[in-house]
Amino acid sequence: MNIVCLDLEGVLVPEIWIAFSEASGIPELKRTTRDEPDYDKLMKWRIGILREHGLGLKEIQDTIRGIDPLPGAKEFLDKLRAKTQVIIISDTFTQFATPLMEKLGWPTIFCNTLEVADNGEVTGFKMRCEKSKLTTVKALQSIGYDTIASGDSYNDIDMIKAGKAGFLFRTTDKIKADFPELPAFEEYDDLYNAIVKELK
Repeated sequence: MNIVCLDLEGVLVPEIWIAFSEASGIPELKRTTRDEPDYDKLMKWRIGILREHGLGLKEIQDTIRGIDPLPGAKEFLDKLRAKTQVIIISDTFTQFATPLMEKLGWPTIFCNTLEVADNGEVTGFKMRCEKSKLTTVKALQSIGYDTIASGDSYNDIDMIKAGKAGFLFRTTDKIKADFPELPAFEEYDDLYNAIVKELK
């Protein structure tokens, strides 16, 4: 029995923090897990910048409402879900993901939660579990699933390597160079075909 585990940002939807960086005019917020492998450090840094600029959850959600899935993402996901079970495993937050899940046809997502004060200030974040992507695929394997995973960032590598098969998708040249053993694709059709081949 197979289950496909996909990253969200950079694979199915644009990077939320990059979109918010552009909307808010704060270039520092363009930094993502493609640049900083330590997610805890990255998020604490982001929260500090939000506080410094007096920005909160509402402003980020306003940006997210204007984000659409990447061209071809929903069709890819629909076609894949007709073949096998798919779970999106993301380090994003429920407060960010919900409007994007609606646009993707409500796939299953495992993600985290922001801690938000009454005034909308983002005060912290609660990770679902430690090393959430790797922990999740190992849990799925423990209940009888073979996992096939794809992602684009450093925080996807453990999930990709832990399964029966794994693929990089629209990643950076640096990540490709760091992990030359992982097949890398740029187009949804190529990723779909590689995944389906592993389902047989």
